[in-house]
Amino acid sequence: MFIGTALNIATIIIGSILGVLMGARLSSKLRETIIAGLGLFTFGYGLLAFIETDNPLVPLGGLLVGAIFGEWWKIEEGLESLGILIRKAMIKQDSGSIQEARFVEGFVTASLVFVIGPIAILGSIQNGLTGNFEMLAIKAILDGFASIAFASTLGIGVAFSALSIAIYQGGITLLSGHFNQYFSDTMMVEMTAAGGLILMAIAISSLLKIKKMRTGSFLPALFITPLIVFILEKLFGGY
Repeated sequence: MFIGTALNIATIIIGSILGVLMGARLSSKLRETIIAGLGLFTFGYGLLAFIETDNPLVPLGGLLVGAIFGEWWKIEEGLESLGILIRKAMIKQDSGSIQEARFVEGFVTASLVFVIGPIAILGSIQNGLTGNFEMLAIKAILDGFASIAFASTLGIGVAFSALSIAIYQGGITLLSGHFNQYFSDTMMVEMTAAGGLILMAIAISSLLKIKKMRTGSFLPALFITPLIVFILEKLFGGY
């Protein structure tokens, strides 16, 4: 059940070690090119996940209704506020030596990037419900390369963000595993399709930087979509 999270932890640690060894020798152009390549792959994977749907209107409905709830609940702002809160709590202006402050900044910065995001939640839920860790494997690759970039400037503290991954993603995966008995195969397929749309949004917004989108607001779609399937199956015997 925890293979995806374990893989994510491993890539962060390996990437951090490589980043520390490489230091400033890693050019910004190389980093941008690698991230762009990962963005293309993420978009393609999201598209493949979406086309598995049996009825495109179901994930579309889940995405739109989910976005309404996401904006109503201000999920995007909540994720941003959580990141600011953690940073303020852990990075003090008078925090000891320069090395200590750098270590803490590396740990906090990497933890926020790796933990507070839709892929961490989406992948962990998918892993817990279906045992499929492909999405977390993609995240592991993304985080691995990102940790190289972070550690090259912020040091070995980045590697310890793997602890945050273990607690956060492992917890979501474990919790989701207890609900898999309530999800039909059809509900899984359509939830994955909605997740594919969210992955494409992440690629366009955060990785390829084509158009900024409030991807966090789409997260309720992961729960709304299977709910739509459940309602349609109960009312009409299918969809």
